[in-house]
Amino acid sequence: MRPLLATLLLCLPLTAMCADRITGKPFATRSEVYAPHAIAATSHPLATQIALDVMKAGGSAVDAAIAANAALGLMEPTGNGVGGDLFAIVWDPKTKKLYGYNGSGRSPRSLTLAEFQRRGLKDIPPHGPLPVTVPGTVDAWFALHGKFGRKPIADDLAPAIRYAREGHPVHEVIAYYWNRSVPSLSKWPGFAEQFTVDGDIPGKRRAPRTGEMWKNPNLASTLEKIAQGGRDAFYKGDIARTIDAYFKANGGFLSYDDLASHTGEWVEPVSTNYRGVDVWELPPNGQGIAALQILNLLEPYDLKRYGFGSVEHVHLFTEAKKLAFADRAASYADPAYYKTPVAKLVSKNYARERGKLISMERAAKAVEPGVIAQLNEGDTIYMTVADSDGMMVSLIQSNYRGMGSGMAPPGLGFIFQDRGEQFVLKHSDQEPDHPNLFAPGKRPFHTIIPAFATKDGKPWLSFGVMGGAMQPQGHAQIVINLIDFGMNLQEAGDAPRIQHDGSTEPTGQAAAMSDGGELDLETGFPYETVRELMRKGHSVRFADGPYGGYQAIMVNPNGGYIGASESRKDGQAAGY
Repeated sequence: MRPLLATLLLCLPLTAMCADRITGKPFATRSEVYAPHAIAATSHPLATQIALDVMKAGGSAVDAAIAANAALGLMEPTGNGVGGDLFAIVWDPKTKKLYGYNGSGRSPRSLTLAEFQRRGLKDIPPHGPLPVTVPGTVDAWFALHGKFGRKPIADDLAPAIRYAREGHPVHEVIAYYWNRSVPSLSKWPGFAEQFTVDGDIPGKRRAPRTGEMWKNPNLASTLEKIAQGGRDAFYKGDIARTIDAYFKANGGFLSYDDLASHTGEWVEPVSTNYRGVDVWELPPNGQGIAALQILNLLEPYDLKRYGFGSVEHVHLFTEAKKLAFADRAASYADPAYYKTPVAKLVSKNYARERGKLISMERAAKAVEPGVIAQLNEGDTIYMTVADSDGMMVSLIQSNYRGMGSGMAPPGLGFIFQDRGEQFVLKHSDQEPDHPNLFAPGKRPFHTIIPAFATKDGKPWLSFGVMGGAMQPQGHAQIVINLIDFGMNLQEAGDAPRIQHDGSTEPTGQAAAMSDGGELDLETGFPYETVRELMRKGHSVRFADGPYGGYQAIMVNPNGGYIGASESRKDGQAAGY
C-alpha cells in the first residue's frame, strides 16, 4: 500500500483547481488588477480603500502607506501595530532613486546578558517583558513623511482613528490567528482588557469572531496624540511615560530613556541582477540579502527548461536556500556591532564558488557558512502603494511572533513586539561571540524585509512576502515565477510555494542543521516531483499555513499599474 503522505500528495493537486477559469494558470485565484492612476495592495480590504482615498485627496504614496499601515495596526493586530518595527523601500520619481529605511528598535539599555544568565535562560522567551525592544514604527512614519509626505500626518492617521472609535468587522484569517493568540497572551497585563471581548461563559473572555465589530478607543486616543504632538508624543511625551511606568510595574526593562533615544536610519538598498532585472533588498540587520544569494545561486541553471514544479526546480531552489541560510545564520546582525560582508555575500563570484557545493543528485544534510570573518515563525503585514506621480512604496511591518509579547500598557491600545526573542544568548568561551549575541542597546536580527525590482534603472516591481524565514524564500520564488516561468503578477503569488525549514538559525535557538531539514510543499506539486525529491534524500512533509502572504504592484508598460494580492489571506489589491 502506498504510504499515507504519498497518497495525500497524489490527490492534493486535484483539489488545487477550485474554479474553472477560462484564462491563466489553473492555480490562479483571480485576475490581476489594472489601474491607470494609482493602486494599493494590502492585507486588509479596508486598509486598501483607505490608501486609495488618501491618494484621491492629494496624498502621496507615502501618505497612503502611512494611513493604511496605521489602519492595519487596528484591523490586523495579529501581525502589526505601533508596538512593532517597520522597514520600507521608496522609489522617488523626482530623483529617480530608491531610498531604504530601517525602522527597527534596540534592546533596553538596562537589560544585560548577565541578567539572562542569572535567570538560567538559554534562549529569550517569546512572551512577556524580556523580548520587548523599542518599537520603531512611529519614528519610521515620520521619517518617511518628512521626506515624501504631502498631506498633514494628522490627515493620514484620521481614517484609522475613525475606524478605531466607530468599529469595523473582523476578517476571517485575522479572527483565526487572534483566537490562537488569546490563550497564551491573556496572562500578560493589559492584553485581555484591551484585546478580548466578553465570552459566552460569564467571566471568560475571547477573541472577536469573524464578522464581529471591533473597536479600540484606546488606540484611537494614542493615534490622536501622535497626530497632534508628532513623533515626540510617542517617544518623549505622556505615551512614553505610561510605557515606562508599565514596564517598571511589571518586571520589564524598557524605559523612557530607551524610547527618547531611539532613532531609525536611512540605508542604501542592496541589489543583484537576475537575468536582466535588478532585485533590491535592505542590508542587515534584516535577512533580505538571503533572497539575493538564492537568486545568484540559481542563475546558472535553466529553470525555464526544467519547468515549474519539476524535481529540478524544487531541488535546486532548496539547495540554494540551504547555502544562503547558512550564511544568514553566521553573519546577519546589527551592523553597528558586526560588519556583515554584504558585498561579498551578494557577489556573483561568491555564488559561483558556493554553487559548486550543490549536487543535482543528493540533498545536502549539513551546510557550513561560506563567510565567517570573526567567528521562525513570524506574523507580519506587507503592503505596497503606487501613486499617479510614479512614487512606489514597499513597506513591511510586524510585531514578530503572533500578536507580539502580550505586553499591552493600559490605555494605549497596542501590544509590544517580541522581536528581542531573535537575539542569541548561547556563546562559548572557546569561540568568538556570535554576531547576533544579545547586548544592551543593540538591534536584533530581523526577519521582515520589503523588496523592489528595477529594469534598466526604472521601477518595475514593488513586492513582498510575509512570514518569518519564509520571506527571502518567497521573494526569490516570486522573482523566479515572473522571470523564469512567465507567470503574471497574480499567478506568481498564487502558485504553490516551497518552504524549506530546519536550517541553522541566527538566533541560536535550534541546533545546527545536520539532517537536511524539512521540505514543505504546498498543495499543487505533482506526486512525481515529491517521489523524486524523496529519492534524492529530501524529507518532504505537508505543513498547514507557513507559506506567507504576498502583495505586489508592477508598472504597466502600457501605462498605470498592475496589482496583486495574497489569496491565502484577507487582502485586496485595488486602484483607480
